[in-house]
Amino acid sequence: MLMIRMRRGGAKHNPIYRIVVSDSRTRPTSKYLDQVGFYNPHTDPPEIRIDLAKVEQWQEKGAGLSDTVQSLVRRMQTQQ
Repeated sequence: MLMIRMRRGGAKHNPIYRIVVSDSRTRPTSKYLDQVGFYNPHTDPPEIRIDLAKVEQWQEKGAGLSDTVQSLVRRMQTQQ
């Protein structure tokens, strides 16, 4: 099953996250199919960029959302 989840990047003690579509059976650091967003928790307010059209497109194809990504998508939808 495909999952839309976060992939950690950045320096030690200063993480940034890419929101990617990947196979749920693989490790979060393995290859991914598509990048649909970006999350930086260390800015004030936290920087969230998600392409909601891509997320919806992947969900139509059967991809699920992780709990954290689901909360970020809800936050983006309420901001618009």
